[in-house]
This record gives sequence, structure tokens and C-alpha cells, in this order.
Amino acid sequence: MLSEKFNTPHYDLDDIFWDNEADVYGVKASEVQRDKKLREIVSHDSWTIEGVYRSWVEPSLSTADKIIVLMPPLPVQEERIWKRYEERVSGTVVSKKRETLEGIKNLLEWNKKYNLEKLPHFVESCGYGEKIITVTDNLDIIELLRN
Repeated sequence: MLSEKFNTPHYDLDDIFWDNEADVYGVKASEVQRDKKLREIVSHDSWTIEGVYRSWVEPSLSTADKIIVLMPPLPVQEERIWKRYEERVSGTVVSKKRETLEGIKNLLEWNKKYNLEKLPHFVESCGYGEKIITVTDNLDIIELLRN
């Protein structure tokens, strides 16, 4: 929605961080290739990037006009993760990679730690506090888009 509103190209960091040629989830792309792609993206005049990465995305944070942090309630996130898993396993949503129960359990565990520890720490200590806008639900996002 942000990309459409501001007429900017949209990039998903998962498409850069993970090896899209792998048969299963969890295989990382080459750091050299990943970093090169990110530098290419942020070299453009405008862009919208989506993702939950921190350590290697510094070029995007320092270049960004705004950093929008999405913080929906953890139960909402977990429900969405399970729904996506079920859609992929059932074939309702086509996926090139094989989904596993172990993989989804690892994702849920990672997501919980990220949301309870890592994301709040990032917001408090990233050094870009003046750029951060935090939203928790669709109403926050709609309000943000109105401005």
C-alpha cells in the first residue's frame, strides 16, 4: 500500500536474503550478492523496502526518509504464520519450496523472540528514532496513508 501511495518500487528483503533457487526454506543467499542488491536498491531516488532484517540493511536505514515499524499483536502474527503454512501445505497457495512442520515451528519461535526482544531493542537504540513511525494495526496504516 505504501509503495502504491508514494509511487515507489517495492522490494521484499526476503527475496534478497534467502536463496530463491533452494528447494526448502532457510537457505541464505550469498552475502556478497545480497549486499550488492541492497546497494543497488538504495541507490535509486525512491523505494519502499519491506523486511525484518537489521545488521546488513544499514544502507537502507541511513538513506530512508521514514522507517515504519509494524508491530501487530503477537497472536495476530502467529495466526497469520499458521494460515500461510496451511495454505502452502494444502496447495491453496503455490510455493516453489517445501514447507515443513519443523520449519514453521522454528519460524514461530524466531518470530516471538524477534517481536518481544529484538524489535523493541531496535526501536529504542537504532539511532534513527526521528525517522521511526510505529503502527500496530490496519487503522494505524490507513491513518498513515491519509497524511
